[in-house]
Amino acid sequence: MTILEQLPEGSRVAVIRLRSLGDCVLTTPALSLLNKTRPDLKINVAVESRFAPVFEGNPTVAQIAGPRWQEVRGFKPDLCLNLHGGTRSQWITALSGAKWRAGFAHHSVTFAYNLKIPRAQKILGVNRIVHTAEHLASAVFALGVPMQPIPRASLFSSTSPLRGRYAVVHPFASAPDKTWPADRFCEVARYLKLWNIHPVFLAGPGDEVAPFSAHQVVQGSLSDAKDAIAKAVVFIGNDSGPAHMAAAFGIPSVVLFGNSNPAIWGPWETESQVVVAPDGIAKLSVSRVIAALERLRTFQEAHA
Repeated sequence: MTILEQLPEGSRVAVIRLRSLGDCVLTTPALSLLNKTRPDLKINVAVESRFAPVFEGNPTVAQIAGPRWQEVRGFKPDLCLNLHGGTRSQWITALSGAKWRAGFAHHSVTFAYNLKIPRAQKILGVNRIVHTAEHLASAVFALGVPMQPIPRASLFSSTSPLRGRYAVVHPFASAPDKTWPADRFCEVARYLKLWNIHPVFLAGPGDEVAPFSAHQVVQGSLSDAKDAIAKAVVFIGNDSGPAHMAAAFGIPSVVLFGNSNPAIWGPWETESQVVVAPDGIAKLSVSRVIAALERLRTFQEAHA
């Protein structure tokens, strides 16, 4: 009998997913699968406050808690599933008060678990690199969700303040070797205007937006970013959290990769073009990105 079969009706499940943006977005397919199998379960997500908007408005999530064991314990979970794996999340799991405490066996520390989940390859029955969405979903398969296709990620937004045909361009990333030069993004914006698509540059509160001052810039909270991305006709950006947000909304996307692996971090379940720069993202030409956009545009026109 699986763990899900043993959980009583209306049981509470605490899911620990502290950060980061892309990981949080790619956790939502696992939550959808869990809810589909056991819609009676009340799912609580423990997450850092800056990433809480990822889960806001999601009907599969009953409650969002902060990354503190007292909050998780206060939820009185029957099952605590740790999808983060770091030391802090281990302690939150250990002190959750849950009867069942689950996490991946390959986590660097596993003292909190009385249910140790094998690697995703074993659960999925594959011998290859798995996407992050597959990795996270494999945890709920191990708990008793029937094996099935893993859905697209889920985000929910309010009404976008932007109107018309616009593209969201995200020129920022977490590291220099993942960041395409600003002037090349501006060149891509010029092409978008030729196609009668208005470029909108997306920035976080601390990002330097001066190189994009000639264009419309949306700079604000994660909720603002959700609203901007939700109705775009296309997304262009570096491998980063907003790229996963665009995929969650089903936005056709062109995503640029430097040293990270698109097999693990590529857009999940949306029409996309991945542009890989094996010699470093600084050497990636504008022409390759425009060609990817053209291919995406051709696909869109063929399916319009």
